[in-house]
Amino acid sequence: MSESKHINSSSASGGGFLHSYRWRICALLFFATTVNYMDRQVISILKPTLTHDLGWNEIGYSNVVFAFQCAYAIGYAGGGWFLDRVGTKAGYACVVLAWSLASMSHAFARSVMGFSLARFGLGLAEGGNFPAAIKTVGEWFPKKERALATGIFNAGCNVAVVITPLIVPWVALHFGWRSIFFVTGALSLTWLALWLVTYRRPQDHPRVSPSELAYIQGDAADSSEKIPWLKLLRQRQTWSFAAGMVLVAPVWWFYLFWVPGFLHDKHGLDLKTFGPPLVTIYLMADIGSIGGGWLSSCLLKRGWPVNAARKTAMLACALCVVPVFAAASVANLWIAVALIGLAAAAHQGFAANLYTLVSDTVPSNAVSSVVGIGGMASALAGMFAAKFIGYTLQWTGSYALLFGSASCAYLLALLAIHVLNPRLEPMKINAADQSY
Repeated sequence: MSESKHINSSSASGGGFLHSYRWRICALLFFATTVNYMDRQVISILKPTLTHDLGWNEIGYSNVVFAFQCAYAIGYAGGGWFLDRVGTKAGYACVVLAWSLASMSHAFARSVMGFSLARFGLGLAEGGNFPAAIKTVGEWFPKKERALATGIFNAGCNVAVVITPLIVPWVALHFGWRSIFFVTGALSLTWLALWLVTYRRPQDHPRVSPSELAYIQGDAADSSEKIPWLKLLRQRQTWSFAAGMVLVAPVWWFYLFWVPGFLHDKHGLDLKTFGPPLVTIYLMADIGSIGGGWLSSCLLKRGWPVNAARKTAMLACALCVVPVFAAASVANLWIAVALIGLAAAAHQGFAANLYTLVSDTVPSNAVSSVVGIGGMASALAGMFAAKFIGYTLQWTGSYALLFGSASCAYLLALLAIHVLNPRLEPMKINAADQSY
């Protein structure tokens, strides 16, 4: 009897964790996101060095970040459109190849303009990562596991910013700062080879068992027809996701691109001493990424409605961000690190659930497009946030306004999401609306 129950339980959950192929696909998404964020984080770790070697100031640095954000907005939206039309395998491969080449092009830059052009190319290509990853999760995971899977692959960005402060200084000090861009480009090409060899759709993959396939496809099937953007822009599900992204994504960009500078300016850290504080911040963020996804998935398994489970998890995360307003004023380095680390962890938990709202409420054939629309909107907000941050720091030298704004952004985002889609109703589009 006990053996029979074990078999039935295993079948109901799509097999054990180690024996379920979908988690290997999730590991590939984790690897891709890790490399994606390593490429981004390099510039902030090198900021003091580049400021010294190339004569940058805060406004010049903000111009480099602005170029990345501008291209990222285009790439995020275009990446979603591209992925929904050419498919996950080919689309993901194309964007990774492009960002590998763009990453290596940084090694040849000699000025703010040169770096801006290289960052533009990187942002254009890297914008496709999240639409591709979210689309893959939608293909490979049932709804009750998508927040957890998203949290796991999204933790890759935190692993990246843990690894990057350890790798970049060593490589820069031994081989010169230009060489680090070849290292990150080579990592992207390695992932590309693994993806091309490994990836298939679940129904076409020889390593997926019949029980796991039935588990993956247990949710109601969506239409395979493509949905035009104009139709998606009329849906409140699209706007609720976009509103959340616009309010919280610029905060993450602030952490990613300016926290090393904050630690340098306010606490005297440099290329040799960034490591422990940044590793601490992003290890905490890793825990938050997985924990936020785990919390809502756990509530769902206990019988909570999707609306209550997702929003409860997001509220818990939003409240954990509030204390970060004090980071700019505390004198002790490690108290500041703890406050920023808690906020970064909460951001990642919030983001894991925010991304999952798309696969919860949007047909699978439009997931990448909606993620792309929201990502484009957030990147546009990030563009102007970059200029605001640059001029604020150049003119005032104070981080107080920046951390204060970050502390309330998540509560405002959750309020906007709730107002726009109070019950998280699924998107409903008539068959006639799916034609061009």
